[in-house]
Amino acid sequence: MTTKDELLRKIERRQATVCVVGLGYVGLPLAVAFAREGFPTIGLDVDVARVEAVNRGDSYVEDIPSTLLAEVVSSSGHLHATTDYSALDRADAVLICVPTPLSKTKDPDVSYILAAGQAIGRRLHAGMLVVLESTTYPGTTEDLLLPLLLEEHARHHPDGAPLVVGRDVFLAFSPERIDPGRTDYTLRNTPKVIGGMTPACLEVAQALYTAVVEHCVPVSSPRTAEMVKLLENLFRTVNIALINEVAIMCDCLGIDVWEVIEAAKTKPFGYMPFYPGPGLGGHCLPVDPQYLAWKMRTLNYNARFVQLAAEINFQMPRYVATKVADALNEEGKPVKGSRILLLGVAYKPDVGDTRESPALEIAQIFVEKGARLHYHDPYVPTIELNGQSFHSVELTETTLADADCTVIVTDHTWYDWTWVARHARLIVDTRNACRHVREPRGRIVKL
Repeated sequence: MTTKDELLRKIERRQATVCVVGLGYVGLPLAVAFAREGFPTIGLDVDVARVEAVNRGDSYVEDIPSTLLAEVVSSSGHLHATTDYSALDRADAVLICVPTPLSKTKDPDVSYILAAGQAIGRRLHAGMLVVLESTTYPGTTEDLLLPLLLEEHARHHPDGAPLVVGRDVFLAFSPERIDPGRTDYTLRNTPKVIGGMTPACLEVAQALYTAVVEHCVPVSSPRTAEMVKLLENLFRTVNIALINEVAIMCDCLGIDVWEVIEAAKTKPFGYMPFYPGPGLGGHCLPVDPQYLAWKMRTLNYNARFVQLAAEINFQMPRYVATKVADALNEEGKPVKGSRILLLGVAYKPDVGDTRESPALEIAQIFVEKGARLHYHDPYVPTIELNGQSFHSVELTETTLADADCTVIVTDHTWYDWTWVARHARLIVDTRNACRHVREPRGRIVKL
């Protein structure tokens, strides 16, 4: 029996030990999914607090209820978390779900992938499948991770025979497609794109993921799979930039952009609605296209659409701040000294994730301009702005009435917009949240 056949048999019998490296919003749901299917599952993370929380059955990821986590940790015992990389010695499949942020110069920061790759390479052994899920630029799996794994293995096992990819060990890329907070599309029913280094690598990876997802989409290579993820997010980024610029143009022309969108989307073909907002946030849209732009610069190609979309989207927080300043000016008030209340600081509705949230930049602008800044978010109790802590205030009639301007940044379904509009003196609505409000107390200024 070949190494591949033996690994496939272990997967089929749910005897393969799965190790998920990185227990964030991607890694923890993945680890829970495999544990629920009966696989012995190890969660590996450098964050001691995360590891302790998982082992207590205390979930810090909104998509995973603590009851579900406790079920696979305490009841079935299929999931255990650790900070000890020696756990990789008994792993049959290792799934890398570490962060891939941007550096201050907007270049890819692959240091987490490198650290994970080095640790895995030291413990790489025959019969192991390694899958990178972290979003990155095309070529990372083949040009960066593959040689790193083999070099580290050779360095730590100088007397052993070299491992051959596709025969002894297996490598693939399968991009995460999790959209936090969604209940209609989950890990299980979202198709899983997989690109293997060899046909055997693809076969093994697909066999593993078939246990937790309904449909796999095989592609010809890891490089192709890497590009698939970037295209998905670039599509959204460019179209959001387009509608953001249309919103600015409509404002200059005295046209309601929201009315334009509603009318345009009645066309049954050739149009897909996107909506303007205060800027991009989250783990993907502000970051992923920049990975592609960086890669293309190394090939002496300027990714013009990527750069233009970033330019438009990244200036939206300042555009919102200008709208607020203009609205206050019409009330005879300067920004300095005015009480500004932000509603929602998460990057999207109904989650507590503030990564890259445009609300933080908007808040920082007002702090720098001398405004008396307050915010409310039912999911985010505290934010940090240049070392200064701000706490979510209680949202009452008095809180709204005392604010010189209330800025709707995140349209959580938690909010009763009619009630908000009934008590706020001035609203700048960046999400068209008040579209159904009748007879507000004061003025409502749309984006």
